[in-house]
Amino acid sequence: RESESVVRSPRETAPSAEYGDPMILSHNAKQPAIDPTASIAPNAVICGEVTIGAGARIGFGAVITAESGPVTIGAECVIMEHAVLRGVRRHPLTIGDNTLIGPHAHLTGCTIGRNSFVATRVTIFNGAVIGEDADLRIGAVVQVRSVLPAHTTVPIHWIAVGDPARILPPAEHDEIWSIQRALDFPKTVFGADRAPDGSADVKAIVSRYARSLRTHERDILLDRGDSRTPPARD
Repeated sequence: RESESVVRSPRETAPSAEYGDPMILSHNAKQPAIDPTASIAPNAVICGEVTIGAGARIGFGAVITAESGPVTIGAECVIMEHAVLRGVRRHPLTIGDNTLIGPHAHLTGCTIGRNSFVATRVTIFNGAVIGEDADLRIGAVVQVRSVLPAHTTVPIHWIAVGDPARILPPAEHDEIWSIQRALDFPKTVFGADRAPDGSADVKAIVSRYARSLRTHERDILLDRGDSRTPPARD
């Protein structure tokens, strides 16, 4: 393979996909730092201020993006296929060592303690804090600003909500809402106030979010080697 420049424009680097490289991008002048012992699947996306620890494994189709806040993935973590991990301004995303994030999980701006198991299609929202050794089973949801102590189990498709979190089945909608409303999902996630009747201005939210995503137009595709952190010295 011919030598390439250290930082390349997207147009110059589009053909690199044929070599099986993951898409590693700088965002807002910040770029990933990936331990040299970590492995990244060829079609994964790593964008912005993302730190990936020693021995971590990032699966096919995973998207890890530091939108406006950092993402930190600890040592020996496994991020499985098509998981989406996002750090935002008021809520960085931090995953402790030896944690598994299952396929199609969606995590935004949360903190997960070490040795935790986050199963397929789990959703964890902004400001949530999960203690170590947690077990979040298939399709579980942890709502914004909710706090789970260490060793907590959330059953399949159940919802954890509040601080400290209550763990409720989906059928308990009214009880869930009685706790969730005070956590203020639109304000926490999008910085948008609710109307007096409790509704959210979806049009304003989408317009605001679309403007923030335009910053990705200035992202720069990097050579994989540029994101590798040097090995530790004795």
